[in-house]
Amino acid sequence: MWGPDTAFADPGFLYGLLALPLLVVWYLRRHRRMASRLRYSTLHPFERAKPTLRERLRHVPFLLRCAALALLVVALARPQTVSQGQTIYTEGIDIVLLLDISGSMLAEDFQPNRIDAAKKVAQSFVDGRQNDRIGLVVFAGQSFTQCPMTLDYTVLKNLLRAVRPGMVEDGTAIGMGIAQGVNRVKDSEARSKVMILLTDGVNNRGEIDPITATQLAQTYDIRIYTIGVGTVGEAPYPIQTPFGVRYRNIPVDVDEKTLEKIAEMTGGRYFRATNNRALERIYAEIDKMEKTRVEVTSYRSYAELYYGWAALGLGTMILAIVLGGTILRKHP
Repeated sequence: MWGPDTAFADPGFLYGLLALPLLVVWYLRRHRRMASRLRYSTLHPFERAKPTLRERLRHVPFLLRCAALALLVVALARPQTVSQGQTIYTEGIDIVLLLDISGSMLAEDFQPNRIDAAKKVAQSFVDGRQNDRIGLVVFAGQSFTQCPMTLDYTVLKNLLRAVRPGMVEDGTAIGMGIAQGVNRVKDSEARSKVMILLTDGVNNRGEIDPITATQLAQTYDIRIYTIGVGTVGEAPYPIQTPFGVRYRNIPVDVDEKTLEKIAEMTGGRYFRATNNRALERIYAEIDKMEKTRVEVTSYRSYAELYYGWAALGLGTMILAIVLGGTILRKHP
């Protein structure tokens, strides 16, 4: 009659149970006032006298009335069993983040610098995903998989935070980064396969050029969004000297034509980010375009239980009245 999925539709009526202690106190006081007192010189003649069954059960009608009241109060609160469920149908997306970690990513035209700004928005992007496998590939003079495809976003973000320039030899091997990303998802059965490529330079290293790697991505129906980061003109770059950190302005050289071609060939889009806010908007736009389709069918049904409580309460009340008026009736 009661279980973990049971709730009350009108729980306010349960305050009526507070009347039970008051009724018990009232009954006990009334019973004491009605008791007769006689004085005897000795109780010896009554020592063998035993109370009759009626005397033993004289309080039963009152206890039954209390029980009936409690049952009816619970019935008024309308106990219900709640059945609910959720069915989710998803078409998972496999996403590879391709992140440039070359030395130029330390330029401070973004705050605090390009690499940290890129890591921050990438983490926010991951936080907004559900049911999608995401991997991380980083590249400079070479490329490697920092995190395989995973649904464990905590592990992914920890590995993303650990990324820094200098992990591999310097350079910008965009083609190698794309090829490494293709290897991550080429055998995937996901309905959609996406790569988000972020770089601030021009391909100058690696055995595979960006266009050849993009043709490989086309073969496996992988869509690539490309992001060029860097302000227009020159950007301050920190240089460690014996006298501390000094800054030198370096030219910003983003190969926008190649990045546009990569996106066009795969059905993606090219974006240019010149500051932190623009980078955040770009990831937010990609996030909207590549949302996983999730169909949720939820239901909640209620089964009323108060009928049983009410019937039991009325039955108990009738039993109390019958016993009080017949077998356990008090004589005047």
